[in-house]
Amino acid sequence: MMAADSLVVAILLGILQGLFEWLPISSEGNVSLALAALGADPAVAVRYALSLHLGTALAATAYYRTEIVALLRELGAWRPADGLFSDSTDLGFLVVATLISGAVGVTVYVLLVDIVSALAGGLFIAAIGALLVVTGVLQRAADTVDVGRRASPGAVDAVLVGVGQGLAILPGVSRSGTTISVLLLRGYEGERSFRLSFLLSIPAALGAGVLAWIDAGGLALGPSLVVALGVSAVVGYATIGALMRAVRRVAFWAVCVVLGSLALAGGVLVFLL
Repeated sequence: MMAADSLVVAILLGILQGLFEWLPISSEGNVSLALAALGADPAVAVRYALSLHLGTALAATAYYRTEIVALLRELGAWRPADGLFSDSTDLGFLVVATLISGAVGVTVYVLLVDIVSALAGGLFIAAIGALLVVTGVLQRAADTVDVGRRASPGAVDAVLVGVGQGLAILPGVSRSGTTISVLLLRGYEGERSFRLSFLLSIPAALGAGVLAWIDAGGLALGPSLVVALGVSAVVGYATIGALMRAVRRVAFWAVCVVLGSLALAGGVLVFLL
């Protein structure tokens, strides 16, 4: 993939991943769009975009290191008699949601690679655009539907969020946008929804990156990929706090719809030409 061989392109891709991972506008979809615009094969673009999640997974791990250590201690002290779900901890929710998202994500990815491999460049861009629009509509619904308030996530929440996060392996479907929207629709406050979503991002991002790496037979760990991963980790860590605050003030559902509509129109135009 010549588009990603340039160190300048690698830096730009790392910046995109580091910024967009925390925003509900699909980092994978936008990185894939950037690569497709540079002439990359759709299947390769998806694998490369997924592999960059390894960088932002490291950023999230560093940012939430204190909470992660506390959760690991809870996991080590857990006994079956304690029950999996408790009002005093999110451990059960995080474990179950992660397992379900892993199962759904692997299944979708196996199908995804075959589908995007068959798409021409224009159709690939249009498909990502359509999924971005769907993500925006889901976020808008979460903003407007009042379903009451909940305090502690349970089994139903874990299943719904896990499925949503697994489906977010599709380029154009925002992982953070989908999981946050599901939690908001279930009645959780914004602050709690963001926290749970970003904690879930760590195993999900690691899993997505490793899956893409394995499927590609091991992406060549050349200078450009190392640079892209490093930049995504540094930018991701530097911006996560500020972007979490910005999300509360910006209507990102509208950003999704606008970006998706432009990509959809552009993809159809490219295909027709």
